[in-house]
Amino acid sequence: MASAGRTATPPWLQVLPHQRAIVVVGLVAVTALAWLYMLPGGAMDWAMAAMPRGHPADWSVAYAALTLLMWAVMMAAMMLPSAGPMLLLHARIVAGKPLSLRQCAAFALGYLGIWTGASLAATVLQWGLDHGRLLDPMLASTSTGLSGLLLIGAGMWQFTPLKRRCLARCRGPMDFLTSAWRPGVRGSVLMGLHHGTLCLACCWGLMLLLFVAGAMNIAWVIAIAAWVLIEKVVPHVERLVPLAGIGLIAWGGLLLVRVAF
Repeated sequence: MASAGRTATPPWLQVLPHQRAIVVVGLVAVTALAWLYMLPGGAMDWAMAAMPRGHPADWSVAYAALTLLMWAVMMAAMMLPSAGPMLLLHARIVAGKPLSLRQCAAFALGYLGIWTGASLAATVLQWGLDHGRLLDPMLASTSTGLSGLLLIGAGMWQFTPLKRRCLARCRGPMDFLTSAWRPGVRGSVLMGLHHGTLCLACCWGLMLLLFVAGAMNIAWVIAIAAWVLIEKVVPHVERLVPLAGIGLIAWGGLLLVRVAF
């Protein structure tokens, strides 16, 4: 028990120093590489270079593959930091056990597997919007009405019971691992898949906002990633979640009013 006047150390920080260092270095390295990929002049430009020059829907296989890669790396860059507390607490629990580092990697791969699936869905959605000529080269909506609907939809999701439940599970690493624990490397993959599913259910509405100001707009991507991180790790932030919903609904409503008048 922490002595009076001291703040207890969060359980996810109570990892053996060498184990914590390995997990943190790995997490920072993968996240940094993903963000470097997205910076201007980085590998994300490959997808732009392969963009079809005819009708936007005339995607080549190479362009589709590079687009999927772009989304997968973007999801990793945006979501891995917010998964840090869960990954560190998992590392604490498996520390000292055989294959402990493999279990840590398996958990992270399971988590990223869910977001890779979400990236596939985003790629298909991008193709559909391209087919309807609703995206500009920055992957921002060219339709004010569509942007308004995306904002309102994301804002309304902030108020749903499912959003609240999933966010609570994501914000409570100890509760999640206590209730969802599975032993071994395979079990770690399953837990990563489970946590990634909760995270996706919590954040999918925010991810759709990438099409409002553009998935190629690095400042917009950083803003959404920062809000996701705030929701997941900042103490006592629950009251801000509905306020963000109100702001998104109001913004979307203004855009729809512009369309109507």
